[in-house]
Amino acid sequence: MSKIRTIYRGGSRFYLNTAFPDNVYPGVTSVLGMLPKQNFLGPWNARMTAELAVDSIDFVQQMAARDRDGAVDYLRGAARRYTKVRADVGSNAHDLFERLIRGETVYSVHPDLEPYKKHFLEFLAAVNPELVRAEDVAWSDTHEYAGSFDVVMYVWLDDEGNPTPDRSGTRHLIMGDWKTSKATYPDVALQMAAYANADFMIDPDGNRTPMPEFDGAAVLHITDTQWAFKPVVIDDEVFEEFLRLRGTFNWDRDLSRRVVLKPIASSKSRLVTGTQRRG
Repeated sequence: MSKIRTIYRGGSRFYLNTAFPDNVYPGVTSVLGMLPKQNFLGPWNARMTAELAVDSIDFVQQMAARDRDGAVDYLRGAARRYTKVRADVGSNAHDLFERLIRGETVYSVHPDLEPYKKHFLEFLAAVNPELVRAEDVAWSDTHEYAGSFDVVMYVWLDDEGNPTPDRSGTRHLIMGDWKTSKATYPDVALQMAAYANADFMIDPDGNRTPMPEFDGAAVLHITDTQWAFKPVVIDDEVFEEFLRLRGTFNWDRDLSRRVVLKPIASSKSRLVTGTQRRG
């Protein structure tokens, strides 16, 4: 039975099907890395460094007295360390959400995850979704990409698009995503459009199932203070934008490295004058 594995090349994640080892496809999130970088990152990094310096000024002064370069590295790494902590919380929260939506009773969690558990249980009570698939791989041979989606589920909605937790409304098949970031960003639409338009869903045992037709998509934005379940547009226009990024990924990782050839003419060596030789 073939299995899906992930590898990293040049900072990007690729998916490999062991039955077809020549088919190595970039991950959806790596393709989304072709989007222009947000211009707030520079000021945000600077602010994180400044806040750390002010909040721990005595400690930094003591460190600098012993090891100036170490103090500089400590301050410079403020944003990186914060991002790592948030990524760990996000990964642990995703694991918790999968357990809960599968019906597992989770009695105790780390204190940092308690509010996420509380809010996810509130979501389950308010929406009452039916799980179809969770944490499987979306695989596209047609467009050569792959990625791990969070959830495929049924939700029941009334005529105004609001959830009916008693399941009295119309059943909709939804591509879903959990987000624990500070905000919900537009690229989630590109991400879910890619998953929904893949050719197959592949489970951990390597079993392939054709990707179904979806009635829509939604993101559950859940933090330690609140949660919100938001519909997301994943129509053809959005998917076409993702495919443009897929082409940009090919340009960045391959074609751009093959278009400037070796020089066929160049400047001569700089003339050394007789005066220079004698001097």
